Amino acid sequence: MALTTAPDPTRRGPGSDRAHAERRGPGRFRHSEGLAGYVFLSPWLIGLMGVTAIPMLLSLYLSFTNYDILTPFSEVEWVGLANYERMFTADPSYWHAVRVTLTFALIAVPLKLAAALGVALLLNRAWRGVGLFRGLFYLPSLLGGSVALAIVWVNMFNRDGAFNSLLSLFGITGKPWVNDPDWALETLMVLAIWQFGAPMVIFLAGLKQVPTELYEAASVDGAGRFRQFRNVTLPMLSPVIFFNLVLETINGFQGFTAAFVLSNGTGGPVDSTLMYTLNLYITGFTDLNMGYASAMAWVFLFAIAVITAIFFSTGRFWVHYSDGEDR
Repeated sequence: MALTTAPDPTRRGPGSDRAHAERRGPGRFRHSEGLAGYVFLSPWLIGLMGVTAIPMLLSLYLSFTNYDILTPFSEVEWVGLANYERMFTADPSYWHAVRVTLTFALIAVPLKLAAALGVALLLNRAWRGVGLFRGLFYLPSLLGGSVALAIVWVNMFNRDGAFNSLLSLFGITGKPWVNDPDWALETLMVLAIWQFGAPMVIFLAGLKQVPTELYEAASVDGAGRFRQFRNVTLPMLSPVIFFNLVLETINGFQGFTAAFVLSNGTGGPVDSTLMYTLNLYITGFTDLNMGYASAMAWVFLFAIAVITAIFFSTGRFWVHYSDGEDR
């Protein structure tokens, strides 16, 4: 004869708290969960509104004004599209900065990605001490756009710097590279290319995902190293190449620190290093024309968005994924 025990009406089983809350009202329970979620999100929301959203909207408003920082905000003069009209039709220094930035990005970014991919291919081997070399090649990227690194770079390429000392060993007379208008921008390009560590690590991760069976099949078909690289490595790495290309292009257009340090904040010599962001800084914080600088910033944002959209729209023609679907 089986004995049964009557359930204790005072004992609450698993999930009873949730069931009790739902009996009181499902809307109240969902409201409490939503409120807790917003509490945990509040630091991010405060940062988004206070550091990003509100300043962006304020700068959009200022781009239609003649604001010079020193004028009280209540006395800001509304000028409509005058800042944008001046930018495109009456400011030669603006278009010079655009040309300098385009030249820098179109040369430095492809060479940086090529160097990153080349070194990644060399380090994608089971050599002794390869981890040490990976760390050493990645180290410059950790320094990023630091002022200290830019100062070291300027000292390396001035008239009495280490680079000219190296050239003198081969009987070559150097020049003050950073003070020569024909070479100052090139020294910034070399600095940007030298910091290829971050895309190199991403390329290494992509190379690890390429199936070795593809190389074995290509080798059986008689493909050499170059054909394997062209027909196997590049197609399989195309998503990684696309990712690095987008990021490095955006970073290339945003170059500021090295140009500021090299030219002492002037864009010299002879405006040869007047990058777009440096010109924006000079306009807003040196000339105190914050309204015009805000207009420059919004045009810059729109240009970056257009370039990124072009990359994504054309990526479906050359970016291939391992599942056989192009996106």
